[in-house]
Amino acid sequence: MKNLHFKDFFWNADLTSTGGYDAIVQYLNDGKRTCKEVEDFMKARASIEEKYAKDLLGLSKKVCGHNEMNTLKRSLDMFKLQTEHVSLSHLQLAHSLREEAKKLEEFREKQKEARKKVEQHMDVLHKQKASQYKKTMDSKKTYEQKCRDKEEADQNVNRNTNTNNTKHIEKLYAKAQQAKQNAEEADRLYQQNITTVGKVRDEWLKDHIKACEMFEKQSMERINFLRNTVWTHLNLLSQQCVTSDELRLCMRTSTAVRELNLELHHPDCLR
Repeated sequence: MKNLHFKDFFWNADLTSTGGYDAIVQYLNDGKRTCKEVEDFMKARASIEEKYAKDLLGLSKKVCGHNEMNTLKRSLDMFKLQTEHVSLSHLQLAHSLREEAKKLEEFREKQKEARKKVEQHMDVLHKQKASQYKKTMDSKKTYEQKCRDKEEADQNVNRNTNTNNTKHIEKLYAKAQQAKQNAEEADRLYQQNITTVGKVRDEWLKDHIKACEMFEKQSMERINFLRNTVWTHLNLLSQQCVTSDELRLCMRTSTAVRELNLELHHPDCLR
């Protein structure tokens, strides 16, 4: 299947239309909004993790088994300590998530600045193209009107060819000559504007293609960056789960060992 590119689509027969360009810009704006939404999502998740970590840390400081002794006392102390360690792991997760959100923010701002320069340049070209096109159409109307004036002046001369009023004939002839000069000047200006609008269009066409290529590259970078950000986000959550499981396993192992020690020193074991 042939690869599809921005530069191959979004064209319009209307020279002054920016509909296709506007559609691409809107797509990019929607993409930028998605980046901001993901960024805000990660910041919100980081805040939740941070609050949870602080709650766990506060919980780990509460009295638990204060009146117990020996192995049970040490097990309960380990239980609280592991809760503190889990709290710290969630606090680290919150920090990591904020770092990833910061990277996404920097990426979004970098793309925004790069796009801004291109969009400003294209806005200038669009205004030039629209202005020159209007100037060309106005000169076309003027040319057509001057041609009608010349035709009317020539007809007046022809209608009065047989008159004996020499001065009147000379006046009509002078008007016809002036109308002819006006039509020729209008034709020159019209042709000049046609040439100019063609050059403006060629410049716009060249830079529009470059803009499309740049916008497409940004779009692909954004998609890849967001995909990698989501993967990193999930990996961080998975790693936190692994850390929590390791801490719980450590707690269970420690408790089991102390239970074994308790059994070995129990009077019943000596019977």
